[in-house]
Amino acid sequence: MAPRVVLVGPMGSGKSAVGALLATDLGVVLRDTDADVEASAGRPVAAVFAAEGEAGFRARERAAVAAALREHDGVLSLGGGAVLDPATRADLAGLAALGAPVVLLTASWEHVSSRLGDTSTRPVLAGDAEQRWRAALAAREHLYAEVAAHVVATDGRSAREVADAVLPLLRP
Repeated sequence: MAPRVVLVGPMGSGKSAVGALLATDLGVVLRDTDADVEASAGRPVAAVFAAEGEAGFRARERAAVAAALREHDGVLSLGGGAVLDPATRADLAGLAALGAPVVLLTASWEHVSSRLGDTSTRPVLAGDAEQRWRAALAAREHLYAEVAAHVVATDGRSAREVADAVLPLLRP
């Protein structure tokens, strides 16, 4: 079993919104690993960060991604930092052989800043949200590129337009 598609990209790039549309279009379920982490921890991501630190959150995230890749055959949306884990990157690289593309949704700060809303719920953006977002993207860009079979830009596009650009990239 493998997901039909895995969406990766920075915070605010539209993974959840595009994933929901793709799941509807394909008649499958969207699974979001951030939601899986929240369910397993019994608290929001920000509370997991506060109680367990980033290392604790990343360990939970790794487990959530591994489980989702084993169990889920719909659309899978990963948290922006999931690609930091080498085992996750290896798992994602193995999806190509199963016909499950990893699609990178790219976005600029100018595009995502209005979509992120209250950044206090996003621990990675604590402080100067723009500076932190740009730093996170700079640290992760090469990792996204390493795992992605396809890249779809989201700037200036609605979630529907992005989903329509992703659909032709998927296996029948």
